[in-house]
Amino acid sequence: MQNDRPLRVLVVDDSAFMRRVISEIISSDSRFEVCGMARDGMDALRQVHRLDPDLVTLDLQMPELDGLSVLGYLMSEAPRPVVVLSAAEGGAEQLTLRALELGAVDFVRKPSGTISLDLERVSERLLQALHAASEVNLRGVSLLARLPRPPLAMALSSEVAQYAIAVAASTGGPRALAEVVPALPAGIGAAALIVQHMPAGFTRSLASRLDAMSAMRVLEAEDGMLVRADHAYVAPGGMHMYTAAENGVRVIRLGNEPTLWGVRPAADHLFRSVARDYGRAAVGVVLTGMGRDGAAGLVAIREAGGSVFCQSLSTAIAQGMPRAAAQATGEQGVRHLSEISAAAAGAISGAMHA
Repeated sequence: MQNDRPLRVLVVDDSAFMRRVISEIISSDSRFEVCGMARDGMDALRQVHRLDPDLVTLDLQMPELDGLSVLGYLMSEAPRPVVVLSAAEGGAEQLTLRALELGAVDFVRKPSGTISLDLERVSERLLQALHAASEVNLRGVSLLARLPRPPLAMALSSEVAQYAIAVAASTGGPRALAEVVPALPAGIGAAALIVQHMPAGFTRSLASRLDAMSAMRVLEAEDGMLVRADHAYVAPGGMHMYTAAENGVRVIRLGNEPTLWGVRPAADHLFRSVARDYGRAAVGVVLTGMGRDGAAGLVAIREAGGSVFCQSLSTAIAQGMPRAAAQATGEQGVRHLSEISAAAAGAISGAMHA
């Protein structure tokens, strides 16, 4: 987006108080200006067409036309970056994840409890999300109107995984993971280990959502879990995830060490441990995201003899992480999002027969 003028933001919320709070936060930053406020979903659609805003902040729970319906329309008929404002209670995680699958760039928890105590944290997070949204690649947003069909039931292995697929994702990640993880096949002796930059509370819902779509069993990781074949493990929000070789088997370890690249969990920590413990039996994948987390870890996997892939910039909502990964490891591992799962499975098949 052009940065020679303030970016125009439409604020959509059914609460007059929240519209005022959000508008004041946005107006405090000279990079943005509030061009309008909408009180419900129908009003939002009218104002999008009338005002043509650069960015939209969107409440999900509204009367008449809810936020998901608004988002679905916007992504198909009037695409522009959308930041979701998520309720702090009431099981909002599933609604928020669905919004991210539909193409919302990011989400911010609304102020809760004592507003004055929570406002500074929310203000910083909202402005950060809007800034990130202003830099996304809207061409990388393809509408996921329906969830993938649930896979046929099959017996999953209880054996310790001999191969590992380590995956990193950030901004735009839930949408990408909803395509990649369900397409990973069971029955090849592999486990998937996933770092998605996301707060605590949301990663459990993300794992549950992916589990319903996937041939693999998808779990939020717990410290000490065995790394089993046909299972995928999502790092909990706020905790780094590693693999470790203990008593002849590989297990998951979690830690609350300082943030890396400003995030926890960080993919580089996971990738380095997978490179050490799996070597040629490792596959590293970097998907959409801001920043450069995963690039150094991808180099470690390649140097250990494993295979590395990153999402093509044309299909990535946020290009920072896949760009850094491609610069670090070369263009030969770049794949369209729809090709990532087959590439990872093919690399494991090649390692089996090497």
